[in-house]
Amino acid sequence: MKTILIADDEKDILELMRYNLHKEGYNILLARNGQEALDQAKVIPDLILLDIMMPVFDGREVLKRLQRDARTAAIPVVFLTARGDEMDEVLGLELGASDYLVKPVSIPKLMARVKNILRKHEDGGPEVKPDADIIIGPISIFPGQYRVHVDGVEVFFPRKEFEVLRYLASHPGQVVRRDALLAAVWGADVYVVDRTVDVHIRKIREKLGPHAFMIDTIKGVGYRFNDRG
Repeated sequence: MKTILIADDEKDILELMRYNLHKEGYNILLARNGQEALDQAKVIPDLILLDIMMPVFDGREVLKRLQRDARTAAIPVVFLTARGDEMDEVLGLELGASDYLVKPVSIPKLMARVKNILRKHEDGGPEVKPDADIIIGPISIFPGQYRVHVDGVEVFFPRKEFEVLRYLASHPGQVVRRDALLAAVWGADVYVVDRTVDVHIRKIREKLGPHAFMIDTIKGVGYRFNDRG
């Protein structure tokens, strides 16, 4: 039985989602603030439905803390937000969420998203694929631990940045198109604008420091990871 953690400070929404997901055969954990969500996540649920606006820690802070812990970094997270603004949704995806749902939540849409994400997780999607360690010049990537070392020093990469870097480094010397990168990291069923990829690349380069040149921009096409480090 799959376990789903629902974190939301609105009692009615919690009960609505709990009832419908439990009816579908899922084991449900509940949290009403960010600290409770982090505590419940210690059991390693299969999926977390995470409200952005919560007491103690908001959803963004909870996600960041989950990503810093190797035990919870690979848990797929779906943001729940009352905001319909595109920028808010894009920001959630940039932080590493697998998907987002705008409240009030459509139950049929919720069920479809949950099943799709759990299926990709089971199939070994990019979030959990057990790739071998990648060491290219000064950069060492350890997928099993969600860690990156640059010049022997560990540098923290949020989950989506980590996956973008890992995917590019897994194809050294190859030009990776933006649409291929989007599909590999975010999945074909999640709408993400091209600008999201560019933002991730910019942040990755900043963290690579003097080795930022190892990610080439192929104008109008995509990116290439080279081994000239």
